[in-house]
Amino acid sequence: QDEYTILPHSFVIGIHGYVLVYSVTSLRSFQVVKTLHNKLYESRGKTRMPVVLVGNKADLSLQSREVKTDEGKKLAESWGAIFLESSAKESQVTQGIFTKIIEEIDRVDNSYGRSTGCRLM
Repeated sequence: QDEYTILPHSFVIGIHGYVLVYSVTSLRSFQVVKTLHNKLYESRGKTRMPVVLVGNKADLSLQSREVKTDEGKKLAESWGAIFLESSAKESQVTQGIFTKIIEEIDRVDNSYGRSTGCRLM
């Protein structure tokens, strides 16, 4: 599948933030997330966008890892994004991802001087 067909135009219009997830056991999924981010960035007119980058399957052994934690952190930092590692087995971390994206959307929108009307309680 070519990189231009993996991001339908409808995934960009009216969306306020993105949670991009890769598997820490798959270097390929990490590369796909980079491509997705680049396409989103270009599609949005190269404006700052709220992103949370998530390395999933963090509960698996170090031997099965293909993407180190530091690699995920560096990538997120280069995007100005929040970075988390999680496991679907750990619901608390999974719930925290949604809290983080809402906080990030609010932070970015406020930096542009507009209010989203979205608040955390």
